[in-house]
Amino acid sequence: MTAAFYVPSGDGVFLPTPHTAGPWTPDAQHFGPPSALLVRALEELDAPHASQLARVTIEILGPAPLKELSARAWVQRPGRSVEWLQAELSRGERVVARAAAWRIATSDTTAVATPEGPPLPPPDGLPPPSWPESWHGGYLDAVEWRRISGSPDTPGPATVWGRQRVALVDGEKPSALQRLFVLADSGNGISNFLDPREWWFINSELTVHLRRPPLGDWLGVEAATLVGPNGIGTATTTLHDASGPIASGAQALLVRPRQAG
Repeated sequence: MTAAFYVPSGDGVFLPTPHTAGPWTPDAQHFGPPSALLVRALEELDAPHASQLARVTIEILGPAPLKELSARAWVQRPGRSVEWLQAELSRGERVVARAAAWRIATSDTTAVATPEGPPLPPPDGLPPPSWPESWHGGYLDAVEWRRISGSPDTPGPATVWGRQRVALVDGEKPSALQRLFVLADSGNGISNFLDPREWWFINSELTVHLRRPPLGDWLGVEAATLVGPNGIGTATTTLHDASGPIASGAQALLVRPRQAG
């Protein structure tokens, strides 16, 4: 099997490998790799000056099949200090997901930068987490995981380290932000408190606000899920590298008993 989530076919077309398969079903992708593929498209857009993606929202419009997908991106609104970027991922005529991002011109604010917060315990020597028995491999096996607190198979908040075992695109080294988005969509699964055999808790979007790009291969996901009384929940995450928190993420969740359809 190719040691990557995607094999490029040319002209912005990518073939998913089995490494992208999600835990719910092996026939659809976990949305971490598609999110990272959209970020890759955004990062390829020419910038007129030094800048950084400050916020990225991934709108999930339907399941991402394990079939060829096309990625494209464009500058929706150019600007000297702030730009609005968009990208989309499609299967034929069907748009699977869209991304909207704010790209902001960078400057030196070291003198007024706020403390990042305490770092997580390092991954060395930590055990891997346990996943619910009904979940499939694919994406889960393509990432090396280490458990800090809680566990995906135990109800409640959880914190884990993750490190990609495979490339995003075959023959390429993933960027720091691409690696972050491979993991950022995992918050609701890591912090779930419902039996996945009896409940759906599926996110319709992912929004990440970034203070700086991550450093190093290991990235931390500190996640908690809250559910309201009307079938809607929110998973919130703090994303870390070895130095401390670097970004915050959130996912809107559809929560529904499986027998409800």
